[in-house]
This record gives sequence, C-alpha cells and structure tokens, in this order.
Amino acid sequence: MNSELAAIVNYMEKERGIDPETLIEAIEFSLRQASRKLPECDTDLDISIDRKNYQINARANVEVVKIAKSKYKHISLAKAMKINPDAKIGDFMDVIIEAKELGRIAAQTAKQAILQKIRQAERENIFDEYKDRIGDIVSGTIRQFNRSDIIIDLGRGEAILPATERVQTEEYQVGDRIRAYLLSVENTPSGQGITLSRSHPDFVKALFQLEVSEINDGIVEIKGIAREAGYRTKIAVVSNDEKVDPVGACVGMRGIRVKNIVRELSGEKIDIVRWSEDIKLFTTNSLAPAKLASVWLDEKIPHLVHVLADADQLSLAIGKKGQNVRLTAKLVGWKIDIQKTESDTTFEDQVAHAIELMAGIDNIDEKSAETLVKSGFLTIEGVLEADIDDIIETTGFKKEKAQSIIDATTVYLSTKK
Repeated sequence: MNSELAAIVNYMEKERGIDPETLIEAIEFSLRQASRKLPECDTDLDISIDRKNYQINARANVEVVKIAKSKYKHISLAKAMKINPDAKIGDFMDVIIEAKELGRIAAQTAKQAILQKIRQAERENIFDEYKDRIGDIVSGTIRQFNRSDIIIDLGRGEAILPATERVQTEEYQVGDRIRAYLLSVENTPSGQGITLSRSHPDFVKALFQLEVSEINDGIVEIKGIAREAGYRTKIAVVSNDEKVDPVGACVGMRGIRVKNIVRELSGEKIDIVRWSEDIKLFTTNSLAPAKLASVWLDEKIPHLVHVLADADQLSLAIGKKGQNVRLTAKLVGWKIDIQKTESDTTFEDQVAHAIELMAGIDNIDEKSAETLVKSGFLTIEGVLEADIDDIIETTGFKKEKAQSIIDATTVYLSTKK
C-alpha cells in the first residue's frame, strides 16, 4: 500500500473537504502530464491509481521491434515473447513501467500540477457552497487591503469588498469582524470571485429580514427601499395582517430591533415608512415628520407629485442638502416638486423656480432661461404660445437661438404627455 499517498488523500478530505476521487483523478492526470518529462518519452503513459491500496500503476503501449531503443516506445522481440509467446515484430502491447522510473523531474512536475488541481477543487467547493447564498449576509475577518478594496477571510474562502461597495463613512482595520451582503459569486479560470457589499440597499433589507421575524414569516412585507449608504435609508413596509402594525413590528419593543440594525450600519439613520397604493398618501408618509399643506398629482406630466409645505416645514421636508426629498423620490418612484405655500412664496421665489424649471430643459442653458423668465416667459407653455418674433423682440435673441428654444420646449412637453 502506498501509505504516503493514502495519508495525503485522507488529509485533504478531512481538512480541505476535497472529494478523494477528485484528488486521485487529479494526481493521475498530473502524472500522465509529468511522464512527458522523462527522457525518450514524448507521450503520456497510461497511469492509474488503485482505489483500495493507492498503488500507482504505469503502463506504456510499445511496439515490438528486433532491438529496443526506447523502453517507453519499444520492446525487444525476445522480451515480448516472454510476455506473449505469439508476439511478433510490428505488434503493439502494454508493458508495466515501474512508478519510480518517473524520476525527480516528473515528480516535481506532478507536484505542481497536483497543487493546481487541488486549488481548482477548493475553488469549486467554495463556489458550490456560496452560489446559492446570493442575497444572504455573511461574516468574516478583514485579512488585508488591496488598494481601496478589502480582502475578507470567510473561513473556507476569501471574498472581496470593493471600494465601490464600501460605506465611505465607515473605518475598517485588519482583524476586524465584519458582516456584509453577498452580492455575487463567479467561477472563472482565474479563480472564484465572491463579491460583498455593505452599501447596497438590499443589505439593509437583509438585516431587517434577519431582525424582524414578521418579515421572515411573510406577515410584514418590504415594498421598497432607498438608501444613501452611511447617512440615511428609507424603507417602505406593509402588513398582510390587519392586526399587525408593520412600522411597529420593524421598530420593535422600545426600538430594540431598529437599534440593532442602526448599530450594524454604524449609526446610519433609518426611516420606516408605511407603504400605500395611494401615491399621495405614500408621499406624505415618506416625507414625514414634515407636515405638508397639500399634495396633488400633475395630470399633464405623468409620475410627478406636487407638494406644498408651510415655510416652517419646508426645510424639514426637503432635508439636509435635499436628502429627505431625494430619498422619498427614489422610494416612491415619482418625481417630487416641493414648494412653499402661496402665502409664503415671494415673487423672487417664483422667478427663481421658473428659471430652474426652464434651465432643466435640454439645450436651454441657465443664462438663456433667466433671460426668458425676466422677459415675461414664466412657463414652458408660455414660450410655445408666443410668436417667434415676440421672443426675439423681448429677449434680444437671434432668430436661430429663438427657434432652438421653441424646438427644445416642444420636445420637452411631448415627452411629458
């Protein structure tokens, strides 16, 4: 029995989880490849390993000749007749080659090939383990930094947390334990690639699924999520059981559930919003805690919600640097036009808003928009209703410029119908 080979196979099975048959096949293949390194041997030998005693058997298909010049290609007629008395010159027959004749060069080549096959088998094992876990949360230890990317040790394999999937407000150190969202798993010739994310919106969704049993049981459903990683997330939920409050279930007793998630996200704020089929109500819920004066839909422009808020509520509705209204638009899936109530809106505010809307049209720059508005064209419809000569006279634009503005507003309105 080849005890050394048996020990290697048993070790790889227990410690690396590699199937013995896979490993033995890899060794056989490697030894066949290595046989080409033998002097006077330019072909693969037929090499097999006994599955019971791990003995290596090597055979060569040789030609019967009068005088053999290569033991891997020829056999003398005299030796051939000892094996088969009916042998004659020109016949081919299999002869046993002692495994030790593979030599040092063959052994080294086989070793490298075996290691390669072992690494390949390990990669395939890791791929099989994680390929069905996409969307799960996994834990690991930060092993090293590769420029801005982070290499994470998952135990049986490595994963990468790319710079694009990191949260820029978080600090990471080698040796830290980290949890992340399993974004993708690929198996390529260069190795399996496990990509993680901590900035993906679904990371927050997966955390809620782990923390809130009602979501895991299907009683509470997550209908949407909008996130600016590291700063704020809005998540819309609805209950499939009228007896269960979806927001209360996600918050938990004394806020313990949402606090655990916020802690995992390094203090990122989370707004839990009650979902509704009514876009106006959904928008109102999403802009909370701001109290809105009115909310209505624009019949002329699809997927646009108009919101009016009193002056003392406007900044709260918009949020710091527009974050609240921006996340609300992502969550609702509609554009949101938010303004102060008429009693609080000055003429300067109306002018500024008109310039902003006009400058938002392709091929109309801000300077041209300002000229149009200050010349009395406060709406897009007003531009189209005017004669080109009136535009030229009141704005001072050249004819080509005036026509390009009319064309741009025409295209803009046609896309909004």
